[in-house]
Amino acid sequence: MAEPAASPWLHVSVVCSASEVALAECALEEAGALGVTLTDAGDDPLYEPPPGATPLWQATRVTGLFDLALDTEACLAAIQLAMPGRVARIEPLAERDWTRAWLDRFGPMRFGERLWVIPTEHPVPADAEVALRLDPGLAFGTGTHPTTAMCLRWLDGLDLRDRGVLDYGCGSGILAIAATLLGAHRADAIDIDRQALLATAENAGRNGVGARVHPTLPRPLPDAGYDVVVANILAGPLATLAPTLGPTLAPGARLALAGLLAAQADAVIAAYRPWCTLDVRARDAEWVLLATH
Repeated sequence: MAEPAASPWLHVSVVCSASEVALAECALEEAGALGVTLTDAGDDPLYEPPPGATPLWQATRVTGLFDLALDTEACLAAIQLAMPGRVARIEPLAERDWTRAWLDRFGPMRFGERLWVIPTEHPVPADAEVALRLDPGLAFGTGTHPTTAMCLRWLDGLDLRDRGVLDYGCGSGILAIAATLLGAHRADAIDIDRQALLATAENAGRNGVGARVHPTLPRPLPDAGYDVVVANILAGPLATLAPTLGPTLAPGARLALAGLLAAQADAVIAAYRPWCTLDVRARDAEWVLLATH
């Protein structure tokens, strides 16, 4: 095995049952994973699933990508706390063309009736009404994760013409860009990670909406300033952000929150009750999307 210093990245992986995958994803993301992937840990082939289905292997390897600054002891402790009895493995990541590997695996993806997310080297499908060009990068969000997919489908189902949108925790900018391509006149994209803001600006420019997508670090937000607010983060930060996001909702505004498990929904719903009524509006395995009516 190569020494860790030979690679700028680390892989942290844990093998678990299909029912534990969401817990493993949450633990790795809480520890700061730049991305999470799922692979077969046994010999359990998955055949073509029905539309909308997200099948998992009975033995699934959940792997997080980290940089070398990772506090490995804290990461392992977090996984052990979330999944007692499961043993995580840490190893350096061999250098390779990860963008090419992603493009070889994933093609155009449809979300809802109109919206497609398409890698730049793939042709646009003939029936793609709205095409969002996006390739993988260090910022989270390509549409392949269930929480991102649920947010994209939710946005596709709205009438966003001339609406002002807030995407809090923007990652790659995929939700803000999708909103503008679907008709929003402006999308403010906020993230604490400067790499995410750079990725959002680059992706917005590539999709021809750079003038309407505005990536910024967290800042004071206008009261009743947005018609649509979406945040795809994690349950803890979503609850903490309620006093920040709640007042930004204009009369009749729509709010969607994702990045949480079904068991965490009630606590997040309660946190936003002073400003709006949220319900579980979509579910994918253990992940749920909370949204207003």
